[in-house]
Amino acid sequence: MSTSKKFEGVIPPVSTIFKENGTFDAEGMGKLIHNLITRGVDGLFFLGTGGEFSQLTVEERKLVAEYAVKEVNGRVPVLIGTGSTSTRDVLELNEHAKRIGADGVVVINPFYMKLSEENLYQHYSRIAKAAELPVLLYNFPALTGQDLSAEFILKLVKEHDSIVGIKETVDNINHIREVIQTVKGYKPDFSVLCGFEDLFLNTLCLGGDGIIAATGNFAPELSIDLYRSFRNEDYTRVLELNEQLTYLPVIYKLDSPFINVIKEAIAECGLEISTAVLPPSGKLSADKKKQLKKILADVKVR
Repeated sequence: MSTSKKFEGVIPPVSTIFKENGTFDAEGMGKLIHNLITRGVDGLFFLGTGGEFSQLTVEERKLVAEYAVKEVNGRVPVLIGTGSTSTRDVLELNEHAKRIGADGVVVINPFYMKLSEENLYQHYSRIAKAAELPVLLYNFPALTGQDLSAEFILKLVKEHDSIVGIKETVDNINHIREVIQTVKGYKPDFSVLCGFEDLFLNTLCLGGDGIIAATGNFAPELSIDLYRSFRNEDYTRVLELNEQLTYLPVIYKLDSPFINVIKEAIAECGLEISTAVLPPSGKLSADKKKQLKKILADVKVR
């Protein structure tokens, strides 16, 4: 298996679009995919947290993944979220992702049951040994209840060449710094991508590689322009964009989970899609929609 592919830049975690009856909306999904690619994203990540993977069956996840890979059609790299509470499900979904032509998989650690470090290591080791695609770890301790430490990640990376990066959805820049220093110090091409907008600039300054954040669904230009300006050393422009971008995460507080907020923002910014979400999530209230509209106006997002 080749693990030379580098995942970097702005890779939105794409919302999964559903009809009001809860079935997959291929037409709406196609609109969103095309919109994001034409706006210049560096890749697309499907079936992450905002993609509602945790509310889908294994077969439904395969359906979404197959459609996504086919619709993208090689225009940008495609990452598929395959994490699960079951190691067997992850292995099945990884094999499927390889078969349909995905470029890599993103594996969040098991949630609900807290694992010993040895059991967690064995979980990832089984996945990495069987992997026929590059594997990115997905660290979201606020939702999984268990952090992936820099030392733990390094141990996995030293043992398994298939593990090529991580999505760091943490609110502590120190954690990202430790992963960059510890893991990239050993494996320089290891991709470190932050999950929150207000840590993006810090991540880049520390030597990180990009961002996988939900606002990329409706405001990708802010992150794209910041990333490119940083690479071009236009720091005046970087600071201007960072001021806008770091204000956006306030939308995550409008509801829990924030999946409905992102879909409403996509629609508010002009893309006609269904904003339906799967239960136990629900529709965003009229009052919250009004607050969202004001935030988007304040940040000048259209």
